[in-house]
Amino acid sequence: MQHLVHNTIQYNVALPKGFDPSEKYPLVIYVHGAGGRGHDPANIGFSYQLAQYAEERDLPVMVAAPLCEMDNWYMCFSELIEFIRFAAQMDNVDPDRVYLMGASMGGYATWALLMCVPELIAAAVPICGGGMAWNAGRMKDVPVWAFHGVDDPVVSVAESISMANALRACGGDVKLTLLPEVGHNAWEPALYEHGTVEWLMRHRLPRRG
Repeated sequence: MQHLVHNTIQYNVALPKGFDPSEKYPLVIYVHGAGGRGHDPANIGFSYQLAQYAEERDLPVMVAAPLCEMDNWYMCFSELIEFIRFAAQMDNVDPDRVYLMGASMGGYATWALLMCVPELIAAAVPICGGGMAWNAGRMKDVPVWAFHGVDDPVVSVAESISMANALRACGGDVKLTLLPEVGHNAWEPALYEHGTVEWLMRHRLPRRG
């Protein structure tokens, strides 16, 4: 895992096992929750888990994780959007296979990013988040698989239900997995038990031009 900086955003990036600099790879961008805030990208612990998961399963995918050094993502949201645009054009990234995964505070940011830059995202996995359900039509063309622990004491499961229902109502491609007897940490079962990275990698943006 490398620690790099783009403008005001520090970020982690991991290359796939057997990386070939002449190839283009899909990219999973992980948007962390409140526990990752601060000034040290090493605090974004789940980005390491994502990269290890991909390596152990020989998945040819890059992982990137921007760092929030503010109180929340909305305080630096324009910078986050600019980072997503930058990441989609990084060397060795296939711009038609850029994915979002975010949990908790990052789950909220993931829903918001889908409304702001849906044209850049091939598929997304928002976890224990929520958002502006009334604006779901903005992201109806992006396949979404949302997760939420039924017993989440931090973010109500109603948040994900509301977003999924709104997206479904406007014709979006969405599925919602509610995890029984799971609290706030829905990101680990979403990764290890449901094959979310593999699911993301099956999607690509429609051919352009």
